[in-house]
Amino acid sequence: MKRFVLGLLAATVLTVPAFAQDIKPAIIYDLGGKFDKSFNESAFNGAEKFKAESGIEYRDFEIQNDAQREQALRKFAEDGNNPIVMAGFSWAATLEKVSADFPETNFAIIDMVVDKPNVRSVVYKEQEGSYVVGVLAAMASASKKVGFVGGMDIPLIRRFGCGYVGGAKAAGATDVIQNMTGDTPAAWNDPTKGGEIAKSQIDQGADVVYAAAGGTGVGVLQAAADAGKLGIGVDSNQNGLQPGKILTSMVKRVDVAVYNAFTDAKNGNFTPGINDLGLKEGGVDYAMDDNNKDLVTADMKAAAEKAKADIIAGTIKVHDYMSDNACPY
Repeated sequence: MKRFVLGLLAATVLTVPAFAQDIKPAIIYDLGGKFDKSFNESAFNGAEKFKAESGIEYRDFEIQNDAQREQALRKFAEDGNNPIVMAGFSWAATLEKVSADFPETNFAIIDMVVDKPNVRSVVYKEQEGSYVVGVLAAMASASKKVGFVGGMDIPLIRRFGCGYVGGAKAAGATDVIQNMTGDTPAAWNDPTKGGEIAKSQIDQGADVVYAAAGGTGVGVLQAAADAGKLGIGVDSNQNGLQPGKILTSMVKRVDVAVYNAFTDAKNGNFTPGINDLGLKEGGVDYAMDDNNKDLVTADMKAAAEKAKADIIAGTIKVHDYMSDNACPY
């Protein structure tokens, strides 16, 4: 009997590594910081969920400027952190270089593709979720003029805008006023300028304004609420920032990407390659909660759900701005 128990224990010890790994997870945020109420904070929430469920601590770091990128990533890799998640497309060039020097380390990047054997690239079909909130915006609008405030003027953010225009016009909007905050990374963290742009769009007749601008969007949502208009949040569920004044939020499940990367590594299931997440995969959606339930009518919700179903089924094909750098709507 003693020999049997010892044999069973030995077998158990031998099989554990196949199911669970000793890991030292880490996450590095993009400019704007982990409490930006948007993209970075969603990433932080995914790491926190993993820690709460697994009991495993993680390291994190908030860069203050682009010059810190390589130093921070290389330091984490040298310290044996694994996996390391980077939140944001701006990490791509640094990851290309550093990942090659640490082939045994697993990396994950959100919002960009880095084709390396030890890198998981998580990208999203932002245009699909933006189309759906565009439908809601047009149906909620009295003027049939709606607005879009982007952060940094890059193809990724134009993809949000293009999908939004498509959904809004399909649901009866006559005009979609679009502005970007800037063409440098500072555009992600300028709520004052975001508020000024939103006020300008409202002055032009927009009564629903969608912000896809990171921390800058907080100013957009504030300005819309102050003017008695409706805002639409992005990335995280931002409905609670201005309860009763935010129509919905186009949630982009950055938290899921972080949680999955950490969990897969813990379970020995981390895989490189591209993960492309849209409505079908639960990567994007629109947010409903107690803060906005009185703003979205039954007809509006039915229209949003129909748009979702049609996009998933392929009946509605939402244009991907990045495919040819043009928006047809």
